[in-house]
Amino acid sequence: MAATKTLIKLGDTELKLSHPDKPIWPEMGITKLVYVQKLAALAPYLLPHSERRYLTTIRYPEGIGGISFYQKNCPQPIPPYVNTAVNGTINYVVLDSMPTLVWLGSLYSLEFHVSCESTDDALPDRWILDIDPMLEVEPRIMEATAIVGELLASLGLSAVPKTSGATGVQIVMPIEPGPTYDDLRGFGKFVCEYLAAKHPQLFTVERLKKNRGTLIYLDYLQFYPGRTLAAPYTPRARPGAPVSTPLTWEEVRRDPKPTDFHLLNIEERLRRTGDLIRLLPRQQLRPVLQQIRSL
Repeated sequence: MAATKTLIKLGDTELKLSHPDKPIWPEMGITKLVYVQKLAALAPYLLPHSERRYLTTIRYPEGIGGISFYQKNCPQPIPPYVNTAVNGTINYVVLDSMPTLVWLGSLYSLEFHVSCESTDDALPDRWILDIDPMLEVEPRIMEATAIVGELLASLGLSAVPKTSGATGVQIVMPIEPGPTYDDLRGFGKFVCEYLAAKHPQLFTVERLKKNRGTLIYLDYLQFYPGRTLAAPYTPRARPGAPVSTPLTWEEVRRDPKPTDFHLLNIEERLRRTGDLIRLLPRQQLRPVLQQIRSL
């Protein structure tokens, strides 16, 4: 018996979707067809954060309950609308269009992780701090996030917290280009070591997991060329179909849970909030870096 297929039209592009009724998140009623429809709705928000990055996906051919694998090299055959970029020996997908996003979804790509570096600029245009709890359910994660935000505000800087979609939070700060990745690593080291010293019962900068106990790890090292982070608005292959979602600081103080934001309610939220990261002006980090160097 031939597999059932659905024809999806995206402007002038047509995509044949096989097995449209296949469950991806069974407990949420999210089939393959529903999933790619949700990706299409997320495209205006997700694409600006992925279009100039090297993409790594995590694919789950049997849905979230099955096996998974990381995909760095562009799957074959490559459709004519898919752009790629070579870095080293890998030909990465550049996620810069809705057809490309839907095509990847049709291949059961359930997570989208983007490179820290750009494909076309040696200087960073953002700074990201990864707040990584050791506990699967960490009741202090939003308290920790608020403390980081307060320190940045004391330095005259604004940033946007976003749920990772898993257990942690990332702080995203768009910046005026100028500082290097090493400059930003130095800035992150200053912020994290200061917070770990001031709140030793909450934070750690210890790299070895076995030595962290239940402390929340402040990872300033992950934001660096050659590494990846979950893209804003990527789904995550976890129960409840969570989506990595930017928050306001007021929301952080209300202690939301990462599972509050998922594929079935994210569209309504984004219609209300827009993309909080793109709404934030680029921050001038050079004066702060100069102050830190003078200490």
